[in-house]
Parts: sequence; C-alpha cells; structure tokens
Amino acid sequence: MQYATFAGGCFWCMVTPFEELPGIHSIVSGYMGGHLKDPTYEQVKAGETGHAEVVQIAFDPQLFPYERLLELYWPQIDPTDAGGQFQDRGSQYRTVIFYHNEEQHALALASKQELESSGRFDKSIATEIRAADTFYMAEEYHQNFHKKNPKHYKEDREQSGRDEFIEQKWK
Repeated sequence: MQYATFAGGCFWCMVTPFEELPGIHSIVSGYMGGHLKDPTYEQVKAGETGHAEVVQIAFDPQLFPYERLLELYWPQIDPTDAGGQFQDRGSQYRTVIFYHNEEQHALALASKQELESSGRFDKSIATEIRAADTFYMAEEYHQNFHKKNPKHYKEDREQSGRDEFIEQKWK
C-alpha cells in the first residue's frame, strides 16, 4: 500500500475522480503543508495555517499505478492558477502534488514537465511539487461530503466554475 496526496482546491471536489477504482483503498480529506499542529477547518479556511486542503489516497500500486493517479489529478484543476482554484481563493486552495517517495517525486516532475510542454495552457504551470509532511485528517463531516450532503455539494460545485473549466480545457 502507498499514499498519494493531492491538493486541488476544495477537497470536496477532489474525492469523486478517484472513487471506486480498482486498487484505491481509501480517500481521506485533510490538510497538509502548513505550520500549525492539528489545524481545524476554520483555521485552514481562514488561511491562518499555511496548509492546503488535500485528499490522501491509499492505493495498491500493482493494481493502480501512481502514474494513473497523476493522469486523473491534472484534469481536475487549473494548474496555472497559483492563487487558489475557481471560486475558492487563497493559498489553502492552491494546487500541490505532495510526493511520498523519490519515485513519486520523479513521476510528478515528469508529468508536470509534460503538461508544461504540451501547449495546452498559455500560462506556466503553477502547481507545486513538494515532499509530503504531516497529514491531518479533516473533521468527520468533510469525509465523503458529496454523499452526506449531495444537494450542498452539487450547488457548491456548480457555482465554482470547475466543471466548465474542465470541459473547456480538458475534454
């Protein structure tokens, strides 16, 4: 079992692309990359901690290789936006690939370079690639939010502009 940790704006929207795939054992919403121990959602949301909202994926690399996770990650985000994602603004909503070992580091760098070279975007790729540090699980009500609160999730996602961007830039 290995872990992959991705920041892509609001963590609610980063769960569904990875769900119910063979070799994916769990997807947990949380926080990573900041300076405060045991941050709360309110602290992270206020931009007080330096953390990004993330999803941490436990996966079996024999069944679902890390490269495939990267292929799913990029089309969920605007990788050129360093100031947040869609309607969610601030560093807590930045995009980051947090790698857990040197193989992941090399694969993440290569995938970022490939995207940069593709010409898909007019601006530079702003997504950070950083070593994973302490993962803090988000509060229980954030876990599988889209299933617990489908109406709120759908409304938030529709207002965000994420789906329109994905359709325009990735389809």
